[in-house]
Amino acid sequence: MSTLTEVASGYQPGRTLPLRVELARQLKRRRTIVMGGILAALPFVLLIAFAVGGEPGGRNNTVTLMDTATASAGNFAAVNLFVSAGFLLVIPVALFCGDTVASEAGWSSLRYLLAAPVPRGRLLWSKLVVGLALSLAAMILLPVVALAVGTAAYGWGPLELPTGGTLDAVTAAQRLLVVVGYLFVSQLVTAGLAFWLSTKTDAALGAVGGAVGLTIIGNVLDAVTALGDWRNFLPAHWQFAWADAVQPTPEWSGMLQGTAVSVTYALILFALAFRGFARKDIVS
Repeated sequence: MSTLTEVASGYQPGRTLPLRVELARQLKRRRTIVMGGILAALPFVLLIAFAVGGEPGGRNNTVTLMDTATASAGNFAAVNLFVSAGFLLVIPVALFCGDTVASEAGWSSLRYLLAAPVPRGRLLWSKLVVGLALSLAAMILLPVVALAVGTAAYGWGPLELPTGGTLDAVTAAQRLLVVVGYLFVSQLVTAGLAFWLSTKTDAALGAVGGAVGLTIIGNVLDAVTALGDWRNFLPAHWQFAWADAVQPTPEWSGMLQGTAVSVTYALILFALAFRGFARKDIVS
């Protein structure tokens, strides 16, 4: 009896499933390694495309961000973010946040974690924090690799703006940090959808695919101009507001509105996930 009492008295729910343990588990998984490899490979793919197809140039007397891709490492990194923001960066967020709980259920290990015992709230908190951390790491990995590749290929110089003018290298790096931060915040809705679905199903593919599918539906709805001002309530409507940061004088209103919309939806979805999981019968 004394041994059991000592074990019970030493039990601290807040120390179960430490973040470092969950992070180590997720980093070792094949899907994490593959996703990191895909994101790290994108700058090399674009580099080869520009080498084969020639340097991009303006068409119809208009210059876009893509047309300045080979001007400097900063431009190359900005183009990598531009081509991946609409879809590619959705995948790691949906994967890391949607696979995390559902995969445990699919492996029939979820009930054993809870019997350890790990409190349900603690389990979800650990998995959510790690999922978001890996999502942020994925978004940082892409521009970092792009800057390295761009520096080797095009040199480290000022960021040339499509609208005219330049930003010095230090200012450009600061603006790119703002862009990455906003991209992460704008993807919190996808993270919330994936995490909520992950607590509802035992099929990780269903949670990940469902989050990606709903995100695509949001993009389609945003393209329906007949919706008018209703589109302002769609997170997809603000996904490219980060372009306002890559201007001689940054404009913050679009990013602030996009942040408010994304955070609001995300908090609701995270709350639904915790509330539903607290009452769910765990049988797998």
